[in-house]
Amino acid sequence: MRHQSFLIAIDGLGAVGKTTVGRIVARRLGCRFVDTGEIYRALTWLALHRGIDTGDELSLSKLASEARLEITSTAGSEQRSVTIDGFDVTAEIYSAKVEAEVSNVSKVVGVRKSLVPRQRSMAQEGRLVMAGRDIGTVVLPHAPLKVFLVASAEERARRRHREQGVSTNMAYGEILAELKRRDAIDSTRDTSPTIPADDAIIVDTEGLTPEMVADRIIDLAKEAC
Repeated sequence: MRHQSFLIAIDGLGAVGKTTVGRIVARRLGCRFVDTGEIYRALTWLALHRGIDTGDELSLSKLASEARLEITSTAGSEQRSVTIDGFDVTAEIYSAKVEAEVSNVSKVVGVRKSLVPRQRSMAQEGRLVMAGRDIGTVVLPHAPLKVFLVASAEERARRRHREQGVSTNMAYGEILAELKRRDAIDSTRDTSPTIPADDAIIVDTEGLTPEMVADRIIDLAKEAC
């Protein structure tokens, strides 16, 4: 590996496999893994817990600046915990309520201004794989390797339905509609839209297993990092 700073940025739209693939890559390369989506989900959970309207940008920005947030992960391990203001929300952040509101929270300029510096500080702590929606473009623009994962909305909806449909009682059509709604918000927002960095490598995950996608990223890392 040529770079002293071993950073891999993995971006993409919802349910494309960023988290699953990122965890595999980090485990196999002995790195820590951070899914920045969990940071925004945690803040969304806290806003809902406190009864804050997710359309109230001023209150959300204030909450983001004050919230005590910690993601604990170990290099080479897929185990992690997400804590915000003393609440362990590792499981709760994937609830249907959080899923429905997280895009509204994450698009707020004041929220991102508070949370992006925290994400950057995590990259100062050693070898890291970071996944999200603006890692290569905003959070870690100097990462030696930037990967942007893609798959059709239909394929992504099928994956999410397999993973969460039974537990949430959501039909495939509902999941597809929700993904397309969130895609529109995330890819067109004024601040940090979810688009590939100019030097990102596009990896089409359609029809591939997470392990196969991870193999591709690890091969790229051997060349770039």
